[in-house]
Amino acid sequence: MTKIAFDDRAPVSPQLTTYDEGHLLDYLRLLDADIEGADWRDAAGVIFGIDVSAEPDRAKAMHDSHLARARWMTEVGYAHLLGCERPLKR
Repeated sequence: MTKIAFDDRAPVSPQLTTYDEGHLLDYLRLLDADIEGADWRDAAGVIFGIDVSAEPDRAKAMHDSHLARARWMTEVGYAHLLGCERPLKR
């Protein structure tokens, strides 16, 4: 399995992107870490493979933007995966 490089910031597109598709598992890992109450530094180090102590600002920005995108995937982006025009009503 080929590991896809991370951008410093996740996409902000209103549509699902190729980047999103390549990082779906990483988004799930971020959501799991967040739900479990993991420290963002630990999650960023493990998921992004970044030295958080050497690049704390970059690591925090990466973590926050990717976690926000992961949350977007649970609210809107999943509909694109399902082929829906808009999210399903709850």
